[in-house]
Amino acid sequence: MAAEEVIEVTGLQTNSHFSSSADPAGLEPLTLLFRDEHIAVFGKPAGLLVHRSYIAAGETRFALQLARDLLGQRVYPVHRLDKPTSGLLLFALNPAAAARLTAAFTAGAMAKGYLAVVRGITPAEGIIDYPLLEEQDRRDPYRQPGKEPQSAVTVYRRLATAELPFAVGRYPTSRYSLVAASPRTGRRNQIRRHFKHIFHPLIGDVDYGEGRHNRFFREELSCRRLLLHAAELTFRHPADGRQMMVTAPLDGLFKGVVERLGWLEALPAAWLG
Repeated sequence: MAAEEVIEVTGLQTNSHFSSSADPAGLEPLTLLFRDEHIAVFGKPAGLLVHRSYIAAGETRFALQLARDLLGQRVYPVHRLDKPTSGLLLFALNPAAAARLTAAFTAGAMAKGYLAVVRGITPAEGIIDYPLLEEQDRRDPYRQPGKEPQSAVTVYRRLATAELPFAVGRYPTSRYSLVAASPRTGRRNQIRRHFKHIFHPLIGDVDYGEGRHNRFFREELSCRRLLLHAAELTFRHPADGRQMMVTAPLDGLFKGVVERLGWLEALPAAWLG
């Protein structure tokens, strides 16, 4: 039997027709990676909400709106990506595709690959199997307090490490790891909460991270963002079942951190752009 064909999509479109304009606040544009009559995949910048939220009532710019305006048609979100996280964002372009893709996400049939920088030296690889309470928007009138924790599993692999001759806290040096993480479940802020649980919080995480290390990256590496990027997504095309693998390269700031810490050789070329 012949090997199954895998459609690989790498690199960002550079034609301005396929990118939203930069935000006055300095956000990078939403950029189209792939489109056909059924789906569209975008690269979302850090700091951009996917859609309206009760906890961000003052926001006026959303990936959903930008994608709709770029394509000139209705789009259907099929998964979440946290506001401070950059990377791949998949939309369906019709109700049938939306139903199939949403079902695939719910069933765990899509493989998601993230890149993160965390504090400390993690084990070479591991599985974080730790249930998480559902995080609910306090302003949401439909929230359901008191729910039981939900199962949550994240698989990770350490790609590289760095030890810097700077004291952050009580130790004379500071150590960090570059990790590839793949959530097997889709809980809110799962990767961020799981790495906090194993005492390796993500750098730049103002909710679950450590302020001293976040401040060090701001002051020494000019990095003011969460270092979490949705780099790769593998899924079945909703129309014909083809295996799709889409990659979103790192943005300039994240790539700059990786370069300064000597980690470029640890990453696939497609992730670097």
